[in-house]
Amino acid sequence: MMKRGDVYWVDLNPSKGSEINKSRPCVLVGATPINQARRTVVVVPLSTAAKVRPPLTISVDYLGKNVAAVCDQIRAVDKSRLKNLAGHLSTQDMSALDDGLRQVLVLQ
Repeated sequence: MMKRGDVYWVDLNPSKGSEINKSRPCVLVGATPINQARRTVVVVPLSTAAKVRPPLTISVDYLGKNVAAVCDQIRAVDKSRLKNLAGHLSTQDMSALDDGLRQVLVLQ
């Protein structure tokens, strides 16, 4: 069961230009029922290299480390790109991520 807030290792290759690439942890940000029903999921990549600059990059805790959720790199990926479940973000971190996404996507 793929739930909103789950973190999976995702193979983001091939990528083009400035898109985040390689295999990296990504958080599922789509609604849980949609994640289960569709063959694609919407993810936000996590990065240890990106500097935290809200709303583009939001600080979250992943496996005891402070990492950046890269909100402006949100993308839909086929489930075949998901490799293994690697954790889950807290309610507080998901709330901060939601705020960042609302600003990046200009949602009310």
